[in-house]
Amino acid sequence: MKRRDIVMGAAGASLAGWSGLSAAQADFPKSGTNIKYVVPFAPGGLTDVMARIVGQKLNEAWKVPVLIENKAGGNAQIGAEQVAKSAPDGSSLLAITLTHAANVALFPNAPYSFMRDLRPVALLAGSPMLIVVPANSPIKDLQDLIAVSKTRQLNAGSSGNGTPPHLTMALFNDLNKTKMTHVPYRGGAPSMTDLIGGQLDVIFSNFPESVAHVKGGKLRALAICSLGRHPQVPDVPTTLEAGMPGLFVENWTAAMIQSKTPDAIVDKYSREMIKIMFSREVEERARQQGFRVSPKGADEFAVFLKGEVERWSRIIKTAKITAT
Repeated sequence: MKRRDIVMGAAGASLAGWSGLSAAQADFPKSGTNIKYVVPFAPGGLTDVMARIVGQKLNEAWKVPVLIENKAGGNAQIGAEQVAKSAPDGSSLLAITLTHAANVALFPNAPYSFMRDLRPVALLAGSPMLIVVPANSPIKDLQDLIAVSKTRQLNAGSSGNGTPPHLTMALFNDLNKTKMTHVPYRGGAPSMTDLIGGQLDVIFSNFPESVAHVKGGKLRALAICSLGRHPQVPDVPTTLEAGMPGLFVENWTAAMIQSKTPDAIVDKYSREMIKIMFSREVEERARQQGFRVSPKGADEFAVFLKGEVERWSRIIKTAKITAT
């Protein structure tokens, strides 16, 4: 039996666990309702792309407008706060990423409680981190990186304090008892420019920010922080294959909603989003963007999210990471 058949069978069994539509589900969304899907990042990024794909499919399935609203700023907190304080009627969704799990520790005095004021809807997909060095670097593989980082100080760039590249570097340091120097930038693009130019030694990169440079020969990929090799870079080993199973990091994307939203509405969203993600069209579009498609419903996602918050809170505390 193929993996897809196994996954679809498991998803079908999960969905079958819900009995027929309740009155609240059947009545949602009402005709004339607009759904606002808040993306707390600028347009064009992976989270925005995924929200637009899912939003389009929700619109087609439910015949109501699904409006993408980009609300960037505050390390993704401005958009999150907006949804956390919205009406609990299902009309506002929030796109989240690993950044939000880390923000729990980075911003203990945030004007909303991520875990109390929002509730999980569905985990959609993940995009693995790619460990890259300049093409002419003497570091050839992940074991080289570990060895060299224990003999001299290496500069590791990132797209900013507390971002997934920074957190992945901190996890690497924690696993190997190394002390790479973190060099934060205002975004992934300028850090890539300096890595290619030799001003940096390594970046634990968001996959879409570096894969084109790897394919173009400007960067060398040492390993990918995923469970399996990626079809866009099939020759790059996973961190498990490279001898570091603990360095599994995906910058996942998911949906949450105001915490007091009725269970029936959350269930309806969760069912539809899982169905959307398992459609062949969406799976293919997501893979082309660098995602690994492995959706989880609300309950399973809640367990995953709790684990991510705890994992990154520990790393942030150990590495003494701050948001500034």
